[in-house]
Amino acid sequence: MPLRMTRRAALVAGLRGLGAGLAATRLASRAEAAPGRRANVLFIAVDDLRPQLACYGHKQMVSPRIDALAAGGVLFERAYCQIAICAPSRASVLSGVRPDTMGFYFLNTPLRKAMPRVVSLPQHFRANGYTTLSLGKIYHHSNDDAQGWSETPWHPANAWPGSIDPKVREAMRRYWRAKPRPRQRPLGPSVEAADVADDAYADGRLTAKAIGKLRQVADKPFFLAVGYVKPHLAFACPKKYWDLYKRDDLDLADNPFRPKGCPDVALHNWGELRTYSDIPKSGPLTDAKARELIHGYYACTSFIDAQVGRLLDELDRLELADNTVVVLWGDHGWNLGEHGLWCKHCNFETSVHVPLIIRAPGAKGAGKTTPALAEFVDVYPTLCELCGLGLPEPLEGVSLAPLLANPSRPWKTAAFSQYQRGSHMGYSMRTARYRFTRWQGIKNPKDIAGLELYDHQTDPGENVNLAAQPQHKALVERLGRMLDAGWRAAKPPQERS
Repeated sequence: MPLRMTRRAALVAGLRGLGAGLAATRLASRAEAAPGRRANVLFIAVDDLRPQLACYGHKQMVSPRIDALAAGGVLFERAYCQIAICAPSRASVLSGVRPDTMGFYFLNTPLRKAMPRVVSLPQHFRANGYTTLSLGKIYHHSNDDAQGWSETPWHPANAWPGSIDPKVREAMRRYWRAKPRPRQRPLGPSVEAADVADDAYADGRLTAKAIGKLRQVADKPFFLAVGYVKPHLAFACPKKYWDLYKRDDLDLADNPFRPKGCPDVALHNWGELRTYSDIPKSGPLTDAKARELIHGYYACTSFIDAQVGRLLDELDRLELADNTVVVLWGDHGWNLGEHGLWCKHCNFETSVHVPLIIRAPGAKGAGKTTPALAEFVDVYPTLCELCGLGLPEPLEGVSLAPLLANPSRPWKTAAFSQYQRGSHMGYSMRTARYRFTRWQGIKNPKDIAGLELYDHQTDPGENVNLAAQPQHKALVERLGRMLDAGWRAAKPPQERS
């Protein structure tokens, strides 16, 4: 049962006050990195985290520790993943190249299988004298990129499906051992709220492991990658984080309907969620179930917020904060009922818009937000520049470091994403005002299954597809040419050659 509002309100206010105080203290004490030693990197990946945080304007959220990180760094208001599915999205961050260059678009391909000779981000840091460590979910495939890490990557037990219920875990083990796999849905319920301490769950134990590793590498340059699984399904975390929210007060999506004029190829049946035993195999969710899932997503986000806070506290305790670049990112967005969708796996704003926060020692833009269009392929060159490393070839992003100094400077004219649906690839482009998507045949690009055009100035929810309206024909043609010109033509003015 939720806490009474008086107690809950006091707890939420206390957490937010703590976050604001920590932000003010860190901003006041921020200094240039110590001369003679390259900056460390704390690289925090969060699975399925959309920008559902108070620092992104979602005031229902209890996320004081990530908010404090944003207040001491630069928050990217309009950052985008290159593809809204775990394996290729993470691979694009870690390789610095886009899905078409990697050549894979789904879960079953490790980066090293697709690109055996790629110089990955951690590999590049390792080659430049850094101790590189992987804890939790960094790549989608646990054994990917042995060349990148100084030690074998570490993973907490029972991170998937994340339940502490032994019956659920045993059902999962039976499912993966079975050949052929059984037809029944083995994943158990989509939510869990055990009244236990943080470290009873895998992400809590991951934080404890990461704190121990920080202590071990404090005296040498390090690249420490910490990958949290929540808020990925199942929405399972300690009850105290559920108690931060009163379910009846939580907002349902205000557009739980198909966008007007939207082509069929743009939508999906959220099959990932339907594998859970308490979700119908077809059709919509009830409002009660939708609100329970939103409650669970919020609770798991607050759980991860607390883990991030534990990590940053240890960074401060070890007096490493002033020589450590901290980057926090969610691998793609997630739908919470918008357009009648759940999960990711599409090109709507809710699936490709991602949180990205970078805190760099001495950055003049610390404490500010930037409206500049940023992409995940930009993370690799950004970290290289901040740490004084050269850039391997090829990379397909640009360093965001200039935005850390001046968050309002002119920047990219577009960000690019894509998603494959059957025999068609949906190429999507986000400009300052529009989202334009073209679903074209993979074998025959002239086979167009649908066009989408959404005006974010008048329709930020992407509820009306304007592509087929005659008055927008010239705009569709112009954006189509811009999409064809691609990311190279959209680079910041000073980067264009």
